[in-house]
Amino acid sequence: MRQPWIIFALFLLFSCNQSKFDSAVTLPRLFSDGMVVQRDEAIRIWGKGIPGENVRVSLAGTINSGTVEEDSTWLLKLPKLPAGGPYKLEVNQIAINDVYVGDVWVAGGQSNMEWNLKSAVIGAQEEFDEGGFEEIRFFKVPNSYSAVPLEDVVGGSWKVADSVNMRDFSAVAWFFAKRNHLEKKVPVGVIESNWGGTPVEGWTNAEILAEMEGSFNEQAEDVIENRASWDEKLKANEMNRQKRDSMVAKPDSLLARQASAVSFDDSNWQRINLPSANPLQDIAWVRKEFRLNSTEGVSLHFPFIDQMAYLYLNGELLHYKNWGVNVPDLEIPSGMLSEGANVLSIRAINTWNNQPRIGAQGEMYLTQNEQKISLEGGWKYSFSAVEPVLPKVEWFNWMPGMMYNAMILPISQYSIRGFLWYQGESNAGRHEEYRALFSAMIKNWREIWDQGELPFLFVQLANFMERQEVQAASDWAFLREAQAQTLELPKTGMATIIDIGEADDIHPRNKKDVGERLWLLARKVSYGEDNLATGPVFKSLEISGQSLILSFGSVGKGLELKSGDQVKGFIIGKEGGKFEVAEAALVGKDKISIALPPGMESGEIRYAWADNPEVNLINHLGLPAVPFRQIFGKE
Repeated sequence: MRQPWIIFALFLLFSCNQSKFDSAVTLPRLFSDGMVVQRDEAIRIWGKGIPGENVRVSLAGTINSGTVEEDSTWLLKLPKLPAGGPYKLEVNQIAINDVYVGDVWVAGGQSNMEWNLKSAVIGAQEEFDEGGFEEIRFFKVPNSYSAVPLEDVVGGSWKVADSVNMRDFSAVAWFFAKRNHLEKKVPVGVIESNWGGTPVEGWTNAEILAEMEGSFNEQAEDVIENRASWDEKLKANEMNRQKRDSMVAKPDSLLARQASAVSFDDSNWQRINLPSANPLQDIAWVRKEFRLNSTEGVSLHFPFIDQMAYLYLNGELLHYKNWGVNVPDLEIPSGMLSEGANVLSIRAINTWNNQPRIGAQGEMYLTQNEQKISLEGGWKYSFSAVEPVLPKVEWFNWMPGMMYNAMILPISQYSIRGFLWYQGESNAGRHEEYRALFSAMIKNWREIWDQGELPFLFVQLANFMERQEVQAASDWAFLREAQAQTLELPKTGMATIIDIGEADDIHPRNKKDVGERLWLLARKVSYGEDNLATGPVFKSLEISGQSLILSFGSVGKGLELKSGDQVKGFIIGKEGGKFEVAEAALVGKDKISIALPPGMESGEIRYAWADNPEVNLINHLGLPAVPFRQIFGKE
C-alpha cells in the first residue's frame, strides 16, 4: 500500500499540471503593444486556442481564467478598471506591454473622417510642433471587405500620438481625442475604421438590409444567397487591386526619365488642350514644351492635379504630389533648365475613378522676372504608350455588408466608450432612404457591441458646391434633414458644420471645429454634462399678423449673427411650390421674425436649405443654427 504522503504529493502534482496556463493562444490584432482599453467597463479579451486547454488573463492586478471552447474560441472578462497605466496585459505566455486604461472611441465613415492631419488640414502644423501626447493612441483598421464575416481585421497596430505618427491620424478624430484627453485627464484610444467614398449600406449587416425596402435590397439578398461566389469575385478583384496599386505606386525610373526627356519622340501621342479638355485615364502621361531665354529665377505654379502625380522637368523628377494636397509653388533649380526648349511632363493617376484631371484655368504657368509663361493650351497625351493600361477594379466594398464583415464585426467585442461618425456624401443622391439606413446601422452596431445604447455622435454634411440663393430641391439639404431625424434614437448627437464647408472642395480643411463640436456632444451625451452642445435648434412657430415668429432652443446667452445685421439663410414658399428669399430679423433672445409675403397664409419656411447656403445665425458659442424646414398655417 502506498504511503499517504506519496498519494498527496501525486495529487498536488497532477493538480498543478492541470492548472498550468502555458498552452498556445492567439489574440486579435487589437490586442498588441500600446493598446488602450476602456475604463469603468468590463474588459473583454478573446482569441483562439486548443479546445479544452486553460487560458488566464491578467491586467493591473486583476485576473481571470477559463477554458477554450470546442470551436477553439475563448472569451474572458476582466472587472472594471479606473483610468491609468502603463500596464502589462498577460495572456498565458503572451505579454502585451505599454497598455493604458482610458476612453476608447470608434471613428467611422468616409473620406472626411479618414482625412489625415498631414493633408493640408488647417492648424495641423501647430499640432505637429506641439509634439503629440504619449497617452493618446490610434489603431487604423486597414481598408478591407468581405462577403463572409471575418474573425479579425486584416492588419493594423496601435500608434502613439507623437509628432511623426499623428500625421497619419484622422484629423477629426485627433482634435476630438485631444480634447477628451486634456479635459478628462485620461488616456484615449481611437480605433479608425473608415474608407473614403463609401455608402452607409456597406457598413451595415447585409442580413438586416435584406429585410428592408430600398435600392440596396436586391444587392443585399444577392450577397447573402451567393456568399461563396461573391467570395471568389472579391478575391479576383483584390488581385486586380494589388496589381493596380503596384503599377501606380512608383514609375520605373529609367522609363520615366526617357518619357519625360526633351528628346523623347511623342509624335504618336494625342493632342489635347488643358485644362479645358481632360480625357485622361489609367496612368496618364502628358508633356508640354516651353522655351526660355534664361534659366534663372523660374518657378512653377500648377496647384491642381487629381489625385496623385509625378512632375518631371527635362527628364528629372521635380515633385511628387500625393492625394489630398495641392502642388506647392515650386522654385526650379537653374540646373534643371535649358536655354531654349524645355519639357514639363506629368504622370497622373486617379485610383478613385480612373480619371485623373490636370490643371485649372488661370492656375497653370511659370513665372520668371515677374512675367508669366502660360502652360494652358496644347499638350501631348498618352495613357498606354509609356505604361500598360490599369486592370479594372470594382468598388465591391460599397455593397451591403462588405465593410461591415471585414472592418466592423471583427472589432465589435472590444469594449468602447462610443462611436464617432462622418459620412453621408455618398448617399446624398438617395437621401429618401438615408434615415432608415442610418438608423438601422446605428442599431446594428449597438447590438453587436452589446454594451447597451452606446453614444453615437455624428457630423451633419457641410456646405458644398456652387452657392445658390434659393435651392429648394437640394439633395444635400434633404440628406442633412435625414441625418437630423436620426436624433430620435436615444444617446445620439449631431455636430452641425453648415458654416465651415468649401464650395469647390468636398473635403473642408477645417477639421478642428468638427472634432471639437463632436467633443461638445460627447460631454453632454456620454458624460452627462449640462453643457451647450449644439447651435440654435428650431422649436416652434406662430403666426402674428403678417409675420412668422420662430422660437429656438440651444441659444445659450441668445441668438447672434456671425456677420452683417440681417439674418441670412431663410426661404419661404407655398408647400410644394416656388420658394423665395425670406426677410428675417432677430426679435429677442430666442426668436426670429419672418415677414410673410402678401397674401400668404400658409406654406413652408426653410433655413439653410441648399447645397451651400449662405447662413449667419449662431449662438454665443459661435455654433451655427441647425438646418430645418417647417410647414405653417395648416390646421
